[in-house]
Amino acid sequence: MGHSTEVLVTTRTTLVKNALLVATLDDAARTVAGGDVYIEGNRIVEVGKSLSRPADRIVDAAGCVVLPGFVNCHHHMFQTLTRALPAVQDEALFGWLTHLYTVWQNLTPEAVEIGAMVGMGELLLTGCTTTTDHFYLFPQSQPGDLLDRTIDAARTLGIRFHPTRGSMSLGRSKGGLPPDHVTQDEDAILADCERVVARYHDPAPFSMCRVGLSPCSPFSVTKELMRETVRFARQRQLRCHTHLAETLDEENFCLEKFGKRPLALMEELEWLGEDIWYAHAIHLNDEEIAKMARTGTGVGHCPTSNLRLGSGIAPIRKMLDAGVPVGLGVDGSASNDSSDMLGELRSCLLVHRIASGVGSMPAEAVFRMACRGGARVLGRDDIGTLEPGKAADLVLWDVSGLGFAGALHDPLAALLFAGDSHIARAVMVNGELVVEDGRLVRADERALAEKAHRIARGMVGEGREKTVVSSQ
Repeated sequence: MGHSTEVLVTTRTTLVKNALLVATLDDAARTVAGGDVYIEGNRIVEVGKSLSRPADRIVDAAGCVVLPGFVNCHHHMFQTLTRALPAVQDEALFGWLTHLYTVWQNLTPEAVEIGAMVGMGELLLTGCTTTTDHFYLFPQSQPGDLLDRTIDAARTLGIRFHPTRGSMSLGRSKGGLPPDHVTQDEDAILADCERVVARYHDPAPFSMCRVGLSPCSPFSVTKELMRETVRFARQRQLRCHTHLAETLDEENFCLEKFGKRPLALMEELEWLGEDIWYAHAIHLNDEEIAKMARTGTGVGHCPTSNLRLGSGIAPIRKMLDAGVPVGLGVDGSASNDSSDMLGELRSCLLVHRIASGVGSMPAEAVFRMACRGGARVLGRDDIGTLEPGKAADLVLWDVSGLGFAGALHDPLAALLFAGDSHIARAVMVNGELVVEDGRLVRADERALAEKAHRIARGMVGEGREKTVVSSQ
């Protein structure tokens, strides 16, 4: 079991000073014009105005809106290397997956780590301080410790991380969707879950790494593995995650194979409760939403991916009204095709004004979903707001530029309604600045992009190069 992160953090004090607006997102929705945030080590001590406390470090927030860091509830980091592939630009989920499995089978340890660095770097730059990753693809030709590479990437960049050890055991020969050579034996899956949890999971307050378990979907794992996974997790007080009700094709698959709708199948498999969250949850009816609310089962809402794949619009307003825990997720970068967290908030703001009415999704509701909602979905009470005692995870958004000119009647809402860039001025995670002046502190972005381009070309192979040439 890992040690608490708190003992590793210095007691250096920081004063984030003179913000245009500090939006705490606390229970009272308090905002402080001209506000300051005082931090000791990795913990917020005070939020107010004209704070006179001495500090080792002053962070000038003039012209900025200061917010809690966003929480990303669903991602597949390795997919950053397969963005915008021509062959799948116009495919729905099942066709998209079928083709991309032929590319993802070429994953290597280096590809996993660089893909995670790219995804996490983009998340940090766009205001996300805590992210999960649903890593479920383990080619049989590669070492079994690929998940470890994503944890290495998170440590390098300084993002708060909830990796989930995913799994696929139901290959095509057994009636599943993925090729057999990217699936694993179920005993091997559970053994590696044990290894990863023992090595990396830290349940302590302010933890930088908490591990969850995440079978991929009803069409890529067996019912037996779903049950064994959630029982294993509950014995160790871990959270569990999977895809659910993303498409009508999935609904039809479950009805034909199991005689049940997806949520009823999950209930049979013991996959309801406060320790469970689903990605997507688009095709749920009112009765199913009520059941999610009663059981405290959460949702990672991925509006951009759902639009990109034509999967549908999740009934999020109904879920929020019913009390379902809902956070936001960018989803895998091959179905978004980005890890732009602020962009995800804007998509959420806009799409539900079509789905459930123009007044159904105000800006404040989106910010609360992205911060407090995500924290609740991941089972955290130490992040999501700017309050004394909470982790020092915060973001400075510069609204002094041309893209916000004329929009400062409501500086907080302007972040979603206006703007010409989604890059934050500064990002702090656990009391440490990991983005300064709009650049990553712990990585060379250009060198990282060049590595990613090289690896992506190798994964896709000559066929991709021919496609590019022929399209010019």
